[in-house]
Amino acid sequence: MSTANAAVFPELRVLVTGGTIDKTYSPVEGTLGFSRTNVLAMLQQARVALPEAQVQTVLLKDSLEMTDADRDRIRAAAAAAPEPRIILTHGTDTMILTAQHLAQANLGKTVVLVGAMVPYTFSNSDGLFNLGTAFAAGERFPKCRNVSCASFYCRMAKPFTTPSSTGTLSYENQVFP
Repeated sequence: MSTANAAVFPELRVLVTGGTIDKTYSPVEGTLGFSRTNVLAMLQQARVALPEAQVQTVLLKDSLEMTDADRDRIRAAAAAAPEPRIILTHGTDTMILTAQHLAQANLGKTVVLVGAMVPYTFSNSDGLFNLGTAFAAGERFPKCRNVSCASFYCRMAKPFTTPSSTGTLSYENQVFP
């Protein structure tokens, strides 16, 4: 891809973990599943000149099937990344649990979690828009914050000292951009 008119993000890494954004339809089996990430194709379509080396597949999994061990792998990958800003593709069902796990690790980085309700490979997907919103949030929000972006909104995590009685996190609404 020509980088002449492309956006460049040298201090940003994309960590891929799966979720609906990366699912593809298997006509033979009649199911949705994973074969490879769609993020590189999405970045090319959006004209984002992020080198392939800055796109790292940690796992490809439905977030409902994620375990604490998976979240530990995600945390370790985020901690090991040399970039101060992370975009993390993730399923929307348990995105908040992973955000909590990352916040408790005190990574000292801006981490933006992004997902989609419709797979990128489908014609009416929200995935490309959501990924673009995540890139904007990664540049806009202050360092050391976790932000979740999906379906036209971004929410910034409040401090994680008092989770609600259901075990989920509360978020403060952010006006974006």
